[in-house]
Amino acid sequence: MGNGPAVRRRKLGAELRRQRETAGLTSRQAAAAVGWHQSKVSRIETGRSGVKPADVVRLLDAYEVVDAERRALLTALCSPGPADRNGARNTWWYAYGDLLPAEYRDFISLETAASQARTLETTVVPGLLQTPEYARAVTRAALGDPPDEQVEELVAVRMTRQAVLRGASPTRLCAVLDEAVLRRAVGGPGVMTGQLRKLLEFGALPNVSLHVLPFTHGGHIGITGPFVIFSFSPMADLDVVVLDHLTGSVYLERKEDLQAYCTAFETLRARALPHDASLNFITEINAEINVKANAETDVGA
Repeated sequence: MGNGPAVRRRKLGAELRRQRETAGLTSRQAAAAVGWHQSKVSRIETGRSGVKPADVVRLLDAYEVVDAERRALLTALCSPGPADRNGARNTWWYAYGDLLPAEYRDFISLETAASQARTLETTVVPGLLQTPEYARAVTRAALGDPPDEQVEELVAVRMTRQAVLRGASPTRLCAVLDEAVLRRAVGGPGVMTGQLRKLLEFGALPNVSLHVLPFTHGGHIGITGPFVIFSFSPMADLDVVVLDHLTGSVYLERKEDLQAYCTAFETLRARALPHDASLNFITEINAEINVKANAETDVGA
């Protein structure tokens, strides 16, 4: 358990050590190959020291790692300034300066590098699937009464994050949504109908899978709270679970924790409606909201 940067450093260090051992080098030999002191290699491999992308590249060159996807992913775990899965620099979130806490920036960097995200939501629509109007209402509710400028910047960040779901190598997203997510009137009926239509649009993407847990299915293990599992193909050892709470996030990296949450997610997904049935369910709820909204409008008139 730990914060995002520490988890990322440890995972990166462990993988660099694995690559060094695969190359048949001792830490002393690796240090000599790149012109460093052995202690620097040791600090990097134990996660006690951060590492620059250029240094990761030097180590991978010394270890003769040629796999482009592996090199891009390991470079992506550097902080600050990770690369995306295609090796391109992708640090747009740093342009927001002090607006985004370091923890949130780290979450975005993991989200950008992940090949797959599995998320359970019990209260609100996942950020990657929100409309600007819905995101605006959620932000105001979460922060109390923030300045309009701050709200708009945070909404812009959330919208920019959604780019990972599109493009040549999009993230695969599987989301399990409790029915409460669909019925909670965040922002009012007009905002909710637009949000549910947006869910249907995202659900049409080949890399997005939605699964609704109806109220009629009763209690489930997910009522303990939402979570996200980030996976980094082809290295499962880099996977991490993120739990949000009121004052921050907790990152779980132990194999036992990962296995427990992966098992819980698959149990929930199997219990929820299949993707197509979930889209139909969302359509039905949206129709209900429209009927109620129209009825209220008629009464008001």
